[in-house]
Amino acid sequence: MPDRTLTEAALVRAMQRGEEAALEVVIEQYTPYVSAIVWNIVSGALDRSDAAALISDVFYTLWVNAKKVQRGKLKGYLCSSARSKALNAVRGAGRELPLEEDIISISVSSPDEEAEKREEYEALRRALGNMPEPDKTIFIRRYYLYQKVADIARIMNINENTVNTKLRRGRESLRRELERGGF
Repeated sequence: MPDRTLTEAALVRAMQRGEEAALEVVIEQYTPYVSAIVWNIVSGALDRSDAAALISDVFYTLWVNAKKVQRGKLKGYLCSSARSKALNAVRGAGRELPLEEDIISISVSSPDEEAEKREEYEALRRALGNMPEPDKTIFIRRYYLYQKVADIARIMNINENTVNTKLRRGRESLRRELERGGF
């Protein structure tokens, strides 16, 4: 069994070699992280058993695609997979998402579409990078991690109205920045 103190890169290499024990360590270490992402997105749209199935599917997908995970990208891979699976489940349940996902989603089928989406993603990343703190953190917590406004306010120790105002201003700023970039 792999040492529980192995680095992320070592765990990925072990999974790429087919060592199931490495997956067990990853599941143990990252289940709270993956669960938070999934639950923040599906809360109210799906029940706990559906959310648990999505979480399991994230780790199964990791195992099946371990060879595709780049060094130092495990947490990002898990986040992307969890978000994608949760968003698809919410869409399948007929729920509306809080922010247009076609702005953020980078999952595409053709090389031309992939290049275009990569450009959109980079423009979005730059626009978010230009946001001042704590606006950027609030925006990411709400629209990337799908945390509730009340939770963001509590975690960041600020008023809910302030969170809502910063989100509104952030959306306006982001829209202007993306429009300047031609998106």
